[in-house]
Amino acid sequence: MAIERWSPRRGLIPWRPFSELEEIERHFEDMFRRSPLPSSWRRSPTMEMGWAPAIEVFEKEDKFVVKAELPGMTEKDIDISMVGDTLTIKGERKAEDEVKEEDYYCCERSYGSFSRSITVPSNVDTGKIEASYDDGILEVSLPKAPEVKPKRIAVSTRKKGKDNK
Repeated sequence: MAIERWSPRRGLIPWRPFSELEEIERHFEDMFRRSPLPSSWRRSPTMEMGWAPAIEVFEKEDKFVVKAELPGMTEKDIDISMVGDTLTIKGERKAEDEVKEEDYYCCERSYGSFSRSITVPSNVDTGKIEASYDDGILEVSLPKAPEVKPKRIAVSTRKKGKDNK
Protein backbone atom coordinates (compact mmCIF):
# COMPACT_ATOMS: atom_id res chain seq x y z
CA MET A 1 0.00 0.00 0.00
CA ALA A 2 1.33 3.43 -1.03
CA ILE A 3 1.30 6.32 1.36
CA GLU A 4 -0.11 9.50 -0.14
CA ARG A 5 0.20 12.96 1.32
CA TRP A 6 -3.15 14.32 2.45
CA SER A 7 -4.29 17.65 1.11
CA PRO A 8 -7.47 19.23 2.50
CA ARG A 9 -8.46 20.70 -0.90
CA ARG A 10 -8.06 17.37 -2.67
CA GLY A 11 -9.75 15.18 -0.13
CA LEU A 12 -9.65 11.58 -1.29
CA ILE A 13 -8.98 12.40 -4.96
CA PRO A 14 -5.82 10.65 -6.20
CA TRP A 15 -2.74 12.74 -6.91
CA ARG A 16 -2.37 13.80 -10.53
CA PRO A 17 1.06 15.41 -10.96
CA PHE A 18 0.40 16.69 -14.48
CA SER A 19 -2.68 18.66 -13.44
CA GLU A 20 -0.62 20.40 -10.74
CA LEU A 21 2.12 21.14 -13.29
CA GLU A 22 -0.48 22.64 -15.60
CA GLU A 23 -1.72 24.84 -12.73
CA ILE A 24 1.85 26.01 -12.03
CA GLU A 25 2.31 26.75 -15.74
CA ARG A 26 -0.89 28.86 -15.74
CA HIS A 27 0.43 30.83 -12.75
CA PHE A 28 3.73 31.52 -14.55
CA GLU A 29 1.89 32.61 -17.70
CA ASP A 30 -0.28 34.99 -15.68
CA MET A 31 2.74 36.35 -13.86
CA PHE A 32 4.76 37.06 -17.03
CA ARG A 33 1.78 38.32 -19.01
CA ARG A 34 1.36 41.20 -16.55
CA SER A 35 3.68 44.17 -16.46
CA PRO A 36 6.14 44.26 -13.56
CA LEU A 37 5.28 47.94 -12.98
CA PRO A 38 2.48 48.89 -10.60
CA SER A 39 -0.76 49.66 -12.42
CA SER A 40 -0.60 53.32 -11.38
CA TRP A 41 2.67 53.69 -13.36
CA ARG A 42 1.36 52.13 -16.57
CA ARG A 43 -0.18 54.24 -19.28
CA SER A 44 -3.40 53.14 -20.91
CA PRO A 45 -3.67 53.14 -24.73
CA THR A 46 -5.83 56.28 -24.58
CA MET A 47 -3.12 58.10 -22.65
CA GLU A 48 -0.52 57.13 -25.24
CA MET A 49 -2.69 58.48 -28.06
CA GLY A 50 -3.08 61.83 -26.32
CA TRP A 51 -5.46 63.31 -23.87
CA ALA A 52 -9.02 64.53 -24.02
CA PRO A 53 -10.75 66.71 -21.44
CA ALA A 54 -13.61 65.33 -19.41
CA ILE A 55 -16.92 66.75 -20.60
CA GLU A 56 -20.46 67.02 -19.30
CA VAL A 57 -23.52 67.61 -21.50
CA PHE A 58 -26.96 68.38 -20.09
CA GLU A 59 -30.23 69.98 -21.12
CA LYS A 60 -32.04 72.85 -19.43
CA GLU A 61 -35.47 74.17 -20.27
CA ASP A 62 -34.21 76.76 -22.76
CA LYS A 63 -30.73 75.49 -23.76
CA PHE A 64 -28.19 72.68 -23.92
CA VAL A 65 -24.98 73.10 -21.91
CA VAL A 66 -21.58 71.54 -22.57
CA LYS A 67 -18.91 71.83 -19.87
CA ALA A 68 -15.29 70.76 -20.36
CA GLU A 69 -12.44 70.58 -17.86
CA LEU A 70 -9.47 72.46 -19.34
CA PRO A 71 -7.16 73.34 -16.44
CA GLY A 72 -3.95 75.19 -17.17
CA MET A 73 -5.19 76.62 -20.48
CA THR A 74 -6.10 80.11 -21.62
CA GLU A 75 -8.89 81.29 -23.90
CA LYS A 76 -6.32 81.62 -26.72
CA ASP A 77 -5.55 77.87 -26.49
CA ILE A 78 -9.21 76.86 -27.09
CA ASP A 79 -11.02 76.71 -30.45
CA ILE A 80 -14.78 76.05 -30.63
CA SER A 81 -16.69 75.46 -33.86
CA MET A 82 -20.15 74.30 -34.89
CA VAL A 83 -20.65 72.52 -38.21
CA GLY A 84 -24.14 71.17 -38.84
CA ASP A 85 -25.20 69.46 -35.63
CA THR A 86 -21.64 68.82 -34.38
CA LEU A 87 -19.95 71.00 -31.76
CA THR A 88 -16.15 70.61 -31.79
CA ILE A 89 -13.82 71.77 -29.03
CA LYS A 90 -10.13 71.77 -29.93
CA GLY A 91 -7.10 73.02 -28.11
CA GLU A 92 -3.61 72.43 -26.91
CA ARG A 93 -2.24 72.29 -23.39
CA LYS A 94 1.42 73.18 -23.44
CA ALA A 95 3.92 71.60 -21.05
CA GLU A 96 5.61 73.78 -18.50
CA ASP A 97 9.36 73.73 -18.06
CA GLU A 98 10.65 70.31 -17.08
CA VAL A 99 11.60 69.91 -13.40
CA LYS A 100 14.57 67.71 -12.65
CA GLU A 101 16.03 67.02 -9.24
CA GLU A 102 18.82 64.52 -8.69
CA ASP A 103 18.00 62.40 -11.76
CA TYR A 104 14.42 61.97 -10.62
CA TYR A 105 11.58 62.83 -12.99
CA CYS A 106 7.87 62.15 -12.67
CA CYS A 107 5.03 63.58 -14.76
CA GLU A 108 1.45 62.34 -14.53
CA ARG A 109 -0.13 65.35 -16.23
CA SER A 110 -1.10 65.13 -19.90
CA TYR A 111 -0.08 67.69 -22.48
CA GLY A 112 -0.62 68.17 -26.18
CA SER A 113 -3.45 68.71 -28.62
CA PHE A 114 -6.96 67.42 -28.18
CA SER A 115 -10.25 67.45 -30.05
CA ARG A 116 -13.71 66.54 -28.75
CA SER A 117 -16.82 66.47 -30.96
CA ILE A 118 -20.34 66.32 -29.60
CA THR A 119 -23.48 65.81 -31.67
CA VAL A 120 -26.21 68.16 -30.50
CA PRO A 121 -29.91 68.19 -31.39
CA SER A 122 -30.78 70.02 -34.58
CA ASN A 123 -33.07 72.49 -32.80
CA VAL A 124 -30.14 74.70 -31.61
CA ASP A 125 -30.07 78.38 -32.53
CA THR A 126 -26.47 78.50 -33.86
CA GLY A 127 -26.47 82.30 -34.04
CA LYS A 128 -26.80 82.62 -30.26
CA ILE A 129 -24.19 80.09 -29.05
CA GLU A 130 -22.04 81.49 -26.24
CA ALA A 131 -18.91 80.20 -24.53
CA SER A 132 -17.27 81.24 -21.26
CA TYR A 133 -14.09 80.06 -19.56
CA ASP A 134 -13.52 80.39 -15.81
CA ASP A 135 -11.22 78.54 -13.38
CA GLY A 136 -10.32 75.86 -15.92
CA ILE A 137 -13.94 75.09 -16.85
CA LEU A 138 -15.21 75.86 -20.35
CA GLU A 139 -18.98 76.26 -20.58
CA VAL A 140 -20.70 76.35 -23.97
CA SER A 141 -24.34 77.42 -23.96
CA LEU A 142 -26.42 76.24 -26.93
CA PRO A 143 -29.82 78.00 -26.87
CA LYS A 144 -32.76 76.09 -28.26
CA ALA A 145 -34.31 77.48 -31.42
CA PRO A 146 -37.90 78.62 -31.16
CA GLU A 147 -40.18 75.80 -32.09
CA VAL A 148 -41.47 75.95 -35.61
CA LYS A 149 -45.22 75.83 -35.34
CA PRO A 150 -46.89 73.60 -37.89
CA LYS A 151 -49.02 75.44 -40.38
CA ARG A 152 -52.49 74.06 -40.82
CA ILE A 153 -53.43 73.60 -44.46
CA ALA A 154 -57.07 73.38 -45.31
CA VAL A 155 -58.12 70.73 -47.76
CA SER A 156 -60.87 71.66 -50.21
CA THR A 157 -62.85 69.36 -52.36
CA ARG A 158 -63.84 69.90 -55.91
CA LYS A 159 -67.25 68.86 -56.83
CA LYS A 160 -67.41 66.70 -59.83
CA GLY A 161 -69.82 67.98 -62.30
CA LYS A 162 -70.66 67.13 -65.80
CA ASP A 163 -67.70 69.23 -67.04
CA ASN A 164 -65.09 67.64 -64.67
CA LYS A 165 -64.81 63.91 -65.14
